[in-house]
Amino acid sequence: MTRLSPLLTQATGVTAVKGEGVYLFDAEGRRYLDFTSGIGVTNTGHCHPAVVEAAQHQTGELIHGQYTTVLHPALLELTARLGDVLPPGLDSLFFTSAGTEAVEAATRLAKQTTGRTNLIVFQGSFHGRTTAALSMTTSKAAYRAGLQPLMAGVFVAPFPYAYRYGWDENTTTEFALRELDYLFATQSAPRETAAIVVEPVLGEGGYVPATPGFLEGLRERCDRHSILLVIDEVQTGFGRTGRFWGHEHYNVHPDVLVTAKGLASGFPLSAIAASTELMERAWAGSQGGTYGGNAVACAAAVATLDVIEKEGLVENAATLGAHLMDALRVLQQRYPVIGDVRGKGLMVATEFTTRGEPDATRAKHMQAAVERRRLLMLTCGPLGNVIRWIPPLIVTREQIDQALGIFEEALASTAEEER
Repeated sequence: MTRLSPLLTQATGVTAVKGEGVYLFDAEGRRYLDFTSGIGVTNTGHCHPAVVEAAQHQTGELIHGQYTTVLHPALLELTARLGDVLPPGLDSLFFTSAGTEAVEAATRLAKQTTGRTNLIVFQGSFHGRTTAALSMTTSKAAYRAGLQPLMAGVFVAPFPYAYRYGWDENTTTEFALRELDYLFATQSAPRETAAIVVEPVLGEGGYVPATPGFLEGLRERCDRHSILLVIDEVQTGFGRTGRFWGHEHYNVHPDVLVTAKGLASGFPLSAIAASTELMERAWAGSQGGTYGGNAVACAAAVATLDVIEKEGLVENAATLGAHLMDALRVLQQRYPVIGDVRGKGLMVATEFTTRGEPDATRAKHMQAAVERRRLLMLTCGPLGNVIRWIPPLIVTREQIDQALGIFEEALASTAEEER
């Protein structure tokens, strides 16, 4: 009898047979509040009627039109529509299937257009699991275990993770930028650095937002040294942080933007955006792929853009994210095991610490305890001690409050279990 690879670890014990809005249902009809969103993918909720209708219609017209062979209307419409939400000047798009492919495409673009070899990333980053992207990923040693040596020319600088360092945000920002300058002096000179690649909010690294001034500091250094600033918006894009793009919380403009996850509400689609002038400087034939720009995925992405706009999902993420953060900070006062509450919009972290030390055991117990109460959540962070809050952006205040109630019950129950 065949089975799934034993190397796939399951975060929950649920087998989902149906999804509807913020809910997943198992074969016995049990309903779960899904605060995982397929790891930040189903921003419009499960099986949003508009997305389903668009995908069903497209399936009856054209499923696969390989886009270096033929063009198709869904691809052209999506390309035009993304121009309404992309940063000014990023007017050229390349589509792929997964976030890691898009990161690889962005690094190829950076190296070819600058003629430089090196990349700078940040501690705690996650950019994917294919070789180049994995070489840029430092959120957990397990992702890289047994695979060294990886791609050369990747250098890692500190990310301004204020809670981990125990400093205020200004001190942490100054430290991170100072260490970046030191890296330029000691490991990768600016003249050999093609790009700085950064997430506006660390994803797998613990849902850590960049501090005020940090991304601006990166932009200034990129401008000074003619380095490309590549912003990885795979998890932060499409309204997740309460702005359409995560970098919009900061006064920066990317040279290359990477997007995936929320782009097509669950259909595999990713992209990089850059200026036409930059794209034209890369080598002919360096972009391509069998499934990029799939017709059904593109149709779903167009519908996703419609839903986000018509239902005000970016604004909903901002409003309910603030409500969620306020409520979690109240819980933090009652339960000191919650060492930190942080985030942007509906991309929120609760970090568990006991006597000042990371407490991955409590986080794991909490994840299991909320699942027993039919709330699905995920952990993250290099040390596994962070629980992340990523509900679909269609979530209501009542559903947020229901999840908070379950979370508090789990806090109380796990405290009793660990005494």
